[in-house]
Amino acid sequence: MNKFKSVLLSAVFVAVGAFAQAQEKTERQQGHTNNNKFKQLYDEFSTPNMFRTASGAPGPAYYQQQADYKMDIVLDDENARISGSETITYTNNSPDTLNYLWVQLDQNVRVKDSPSPLIENDAAQPADTPGSFADTFLTEPFDGGFNILEVKDTNGRDLPHMINQTMMRVEMPKPLATGEKFSFSIKWWYNINDHVNGRGRSGYEYFPEDDNRAYVIAQFHPRMAVYNDVEGWQNSQFWGRDEFALPFGNFEVNITVPADHILDGTGKLMNRKEVFSKEMMKRYEKAKKSYDEPVLIVTQEEAEAAEKTKSKETKTWKLYAENVRDFGFATSRRWIWDMMAVKLGDKDVMAVSMYPKEGNPLWEQWSTKAVASTLKTFSRMTFDYPYHKAISVHAKNQGMEYPMICWNYGRPDKDGNYSDRTKYGMISVIIHEVGHNFFPMIVNSDERQWTWMDEGLNTFTQYVAEQDFAEWYPDALSEGHDKYPSRRGPAAKIVDYMGGDQNYIAPIMTKGLNVYQFGNNAYGKPATALNILRESVMGRELFDYAFKEYSNRWKFKHPTPEDFFRTMEDASAFDLDWFWRGWFYTTDYVDIGIKDVKKYYVSDEPNAEIREIAKQRGINLNDLPPLVYFVEEGSVDFNESLKGKSVLENSTTLNEYIMDNFSSAERAKIKEPKYFYSVTFEKPGGLVMPIIVEYTYADGTSKMEKYPAQIWRLNDAEVSKTIASEKEIVSIKVDPNLETADVDTSNNSWPREEVKSKFDSFKEGVKN
Repeated sequence: MNKFKSVLLSAVFVAVGAFAQAQEKTERQQGHTNNNKFKQLYDEFSTPNMFRTASGAPGPAYYQQQADYKMDIVLDDENARISGSETITYTNNSPDTLNYLWVQLDQNVRVKDSPSPLIENDAAQPADTPGSFADTFLTEPFDGGFNILEVKDTNGRDLPHMINQTMMRVEMPKPLATGEKFSFSIKWWYNINDHVNGRGRSGYEYFPEDDNRAYVIAQFHPRMAVYNDVEGWQNSQFWGRDEFALPFGNFEVNITVPADHILDGTGKLMNRKEVFSKEMMKRYEKAKKSYDEPVLIVTQEEAEAAEKTKSKETKTWKLYAENVRDFGFATSRRWIWDMMAVKLGDKDVMAVSMYPKEGNPLWEQWSTKAVASTLKTFSRMTFDYPYHKAISVHAKNQGMEYPMICWNYGRPDKDGNYSDRTKYGMISVIIHEVGHNFFPMIVNSDERQWTWMDEGLNTFTQYVAEQDFAEWYPDALSEGHDKYPSRRGPAAKIVDYMGGDQNYIAPIMTKGLNVYQFGNNAYGKPATALNILRESVMGRELFDYAFKEYSNRWKFKHPTPEDFFRTMEDASAFDLDWFWRGWFYTTDYVDIGIKDVKKYYVSDEPNAEIREIAKQRGINLNDLPPLVYFVEEGSVDFNESLKGKSVLENSTTLNEYIMDNFSSAERAKIKEPKYFYSVTFEKPGGLVMPIIVEYTYADGTSKMEKYPAQIWRLNDAEVSKTIASEKEIVSIKVDPNLETADVDTSNNSWPREEVKSKFDSFKEGVKN
C-alpha cells in the first residue's frame, strides 16, 4: 500500500472513531458515565491496621476481651419471677487501660418508665380491637426490668454504679491495665414477662387449662458489653429491636426450678444422673446412637401426667459452657423431649427438641430432623459445628436464638391439624434460629450496629439449608412442591421491595433501629444479594470458598462489615466493590432491558454512514483498498441478495484476505456467520449488574451469555454488543431465569413481549 492510500484509509478509520467518540462524549454530557459506581470503597472503609488487615483477616495485634460468669439462678414458678447472683471475671486483653466497665441490662427495656415506647410513632387509629385498646390505654404497663440489689467487689465492698436505661457503668477501685482481671458480683431479680401477650424475646407462655407455664429464658442476667478496637465500649442502648453484642467467656450456671420441671440450656449438663430418672438415662444413651430418628427422652404421656400436679420441691440443674457469648435456658413440667445424634466431621452432636403437647404431631415429626439438617448444611458452608448439642424449643410466636438453644413458633390447631404454611413456617424458623449458632453466636458480629451481618448472612445460608432439607427429607414436601418453598433468597422475592417507594427504603448499611421495612432490609435484601452473588456473579465454587474463609477467619471473633467484604474479595480474586456499593450502600434497584436490536449483513459495498463520513472528509473511497462493510437490513443500502449467505460468500474482499493469509488447516476452522446483530442494552435502574442474556435461534436452540458487570464501567445508560451468528436469532431475553431482581421485565425481551398489568390479569381471572 502506498503512502497516499495509507493516509486515506487512516482518515476513514479516524473519522469512524471520532464519530463513536462524539457519541460517547454526548452521553457523558448527559450524565451517562458511571465511573463512581466502580470506584473502590476506600472512602467508605476504615484504614487497615494491626488489628484488622486489608485482606479482611484479623491482624497480628487483634484482641478481644473475655467475660466469665458463675451464676446461681432461682425460678419462682408461683410468682413468675427470677432471682440471681453472679460473679463476673472480666479480663482486659486490650492495649488500653479501662477506667470503668459497662454492663448491659436488657430487661430494663420493660421497666414501667422505659423510654422505648416514646420513640415510636403511634398516631390514633380509626379502629382497634378491644384487647389492643385495653392494653394500650386502660391497663398499667408491665412491671419489668432488673431490680439491682447489690454490686460488690470480691471483698464484699460496694462498687459505685450508675444505670442509664439499659446500660450500667461499674466503677472499679483502680483502673484495669492491659492483661489484668477484675472480678465483681451482682445480685438482682425481675418479674418474668408473658411473651405471648406482651411480646418479648423471652418469657413464659401461660396455659390456663392446667395452670402451668412454659418458660424460655434469656437476657436474664446482667451481661458485659463489648469493648473492641473499632469503637471502644459498644454501649449502644437496647430499644427493643437491635439485638446484642457480647464478648465470649465461660459460664458456670446453677438453675433451681420446681422438681417436676424438665430443663435444658446452653452448655453441658454436669449433673445429668441427679436430674434424670433411670428410664431417661436409658433413653438418652439410646439417642446417642440413633442417627435417623429421634428418641423420646420424655414422652407426651409423661408430660401430660406431669402437668396435672405441681411439686413443692426444687431441683438444681447445673450447666457449664466454654467459649460462648451468651446463655439461655428453657424449663417447664409440660415439655416433651427428644434427641438424635448427628455426625459432623469426626464427632457426634446431639440434635434436641423440647415442646408441649400443643406442638404435636408437627414437632415430633420434623423439629429434631430440621435441627440435624441445619447443622449439616451450615457446617458444610462454614465450619463444623463446635458445640455438643443444638436445641429447638417450641414457644408460641417466638423465633429467637442463643448458643446451643433457640425458641421457635409453629403450632397445629387443637385437633392436631396444620396447613402447609404452618409446617413450612415451623421448619424454616427452626433452620433460621439453629443457624444463628453460626451467625452471630460463633462468627460474633455486632447486631446492635449491623443487623444484616447477623440476619442477612444467616438468612442466605438458611435458603441453602432449606433446599438441602427438602433433598434429604423429600417426604416433608407437600403435594405439588418439587422443592422447598423458601420465603427469602431467590432474586424474585425481593423485587417488590427494591422497586418500592424510595421514601421508605434505607441502605442495608444502616443501623437496624433506623431502617424502614426491617425484615426486607435486614433479612431479605442482604440474603438475596448474597444468593445472586453466589449464583449469578461469582459462581458457587468461588463464592463458597470465600464464604468459608470468612467464617473460619472470624469464628469466635468480632468481625465488621469491612472484614466480610474484604475477605470475600481476598479469597476469590473478584473485585466486588461495585457490588457492595450498589447493594449495601445505596437503595438503587436493578432494571436492565433491551433498547434496540439491528440486523446486519456483510457487504463489499460501503454503507451510507461511511459514504457520508468520506464525503465530509473529502475522501474518495475508490482510492482506498477494498474494505468490509456492515449493511443494516432494511436500510437504503440493503440488498436482498445478501440474505442466507455466509460472510465469505457476501464479501469477496474478506474471502480473498482469508485465502491469502490463512493456511488450509486454518481455513478449515474458520467460522462463517451469516447474520450479525447489534444489540443495545439499556439500564434505567441504578444498580450495575451482569447482563444475562438468552439468544434463541430459528431452529429452536438457544444460547446463554453473561456479560460481566464491568461492561457498564464507561457508560451507565446503555451499552452495545455485536453478535456474529451462523444461525438466525429470532428472540433475545435479558435475565430469562429472573436471577438479578430486575424490577421491570417489560423491557427485557426482543421482540417486545406484551406484559399484562396485575389489574388486567385480575380482570381475566374474574371472567374465567
